Order: sequence, then structure tokens, then C-alpha cells
Amino acid sequence: MTQTPYDVIGAQALYNLIDNFYSLVSQDIRLNHLFPEDLTETSRKQKQFLTQFLGGPSLYTEEHGHPMLKRRHLDFTITHLERDAWLENMQRAIIDVQLPAGVGDYLYERLRLTANHMVNSEN
Repeated sequence: MTQTPYDVIGAQALYNLIDNFYSLVSQDIRLNHLFPEDLTETSRKQKQFLTQFLGGPSLYTEEHGHPMLKRRHLDFTITHLERDAWLENMQRAIIDVQLPAGVGDYLYERLRLTANHMVNSEN
């Protein structure tokens, strides 16, 4: 049986990564306008999404339907600045949680592609 990235990372390490990420995001003035002051629900949804994104249970879809990431983020202006800030915080969180060799690089690359797709404005 082939292991998924979710199997390799494990739920606890993934959740630690996301908690660390949102701790960093909450302090990043480049992203303040995109996120609510209380990141509890945002973090919970991200945990569901990344669990599913990495091959774990379909938690996000079961509760919220298809992710439709681009569509769900259309109300937010996402430029290259926000994308880069988001990715910098994610990369730092990935490094901080010390994922198994190669898994952090894989996760970052997948999220980099997704973040590029989310850009919806040049201004």
C-alpha cells in the first residue's frame, strides 16, 4: 500500500504546522486585511483542507462541499504581495515543524502552485 503525504506527515504534525502558520500570519501586517482577528475557524478549515489535500480523509468536502479554492477566495484581493507573504509564512512554518526529509519540499511546492492559482489581481 502506498503511503500518502498525509500518512507520512501525520495529523498531529500537520496540525502543529497549521497552528504555527497562523501564529505567523497573525503577526504579518501584509496579510491582516485578508484574515479575521480570530483565526480559530480559519485554522480549523485549513486543517480540514490540508488533511484532504495531502491524501487523508475528505474532512473539508464532507463539511463544506468541494473546495473550489479560487471561487471561495474571489471576495479577497490577492496580489503577488499577498501570495508571497502567505508562502513565506508557510515555508517558515514547514521548516519550524521539521517534517520528514522531502515531505516539506513536496508540500511547499504543491502549495506554491495553489497560491499562484489564487492570485486574482495585479493591484
